[in-house]
Amino acid sequence: MAETVAEFTDAPAGSKAEQAYQAVKMRIVEGTYTPGYRLVLGTIAKDLGFSVVPVREAIRRLEAEGLVTFERNVGATVAGIDPTEYLYTMQTLSIVEGAATALTAPLIDAAAIARARAVNGDMRECLDHFDPVRFTQLNQDFHSVLFEHCPNPHILDLVHRGWNRLASLRSSTFRFVPGRARDSVDEHENLLKLIETGADADTIEKAARQHRAATLDAYLAQAKHQ
Repeated sequence: MAETVAEFTDAPAGSKAEQAYQAVKMRIVEGTYTPGYRLVLGTIAKDLGFSVVPVREAIRRLEAEGLVTFERNVGATVAGIDPTEYLYTMQTLSIVEGAATALTAPLIDAAAIARARAVNGDMRECLDHFDPVRFTQLNQDFHSVLFEHCPNPHILDLVHRGWNRLASLRSSTFRFVPGRARDSVDEHENLLKLIETGADADTIEKAARQHRAATLDAYLAQAKHQ
């Protein structure tokens, strides 16, 4: 099972292979299928109401993305989360996301600010009945508004790579440090105010970088006590 991602990204939208891929990936991301969970093709196929063939294609695609590992005589299992890879990804993302946000700030108009603030409002409401997966998606939506028009395409590419790497690590950090979520929402509002008031690029970059770093610090502190 050494196929590349490209070989499994051509499944037509709505096809059984694509549906199986999305269903299994969601269960991994949400934590229903935990690291080490054995993915029995027949069981998953029966659960989804499909034959084994599209499920096998989905599992191979997930293996190519690093979410699933395959061992002889064991089969497919959900891959573990590499804490070192997570550390490096978050450190890198704090730098490039901070730069992207600072570069984009002069281009963010009132409508974009309002859109980001609305998303942050949804995040605040999410705190009452905390759903870490939904919160993480809203968090990505919020930050996307702040860097989506970054004038430097190379930095923007690095940001997207960082987010994709976090997704492959199934990193809903807020699942592990839910207490960090409320501070994160407050820091978002601070970022928006800095952008609204025309703060200089260095100030915005530092705030964005520290925002990401604070989440990493909270995760590392929690990991020490596990």
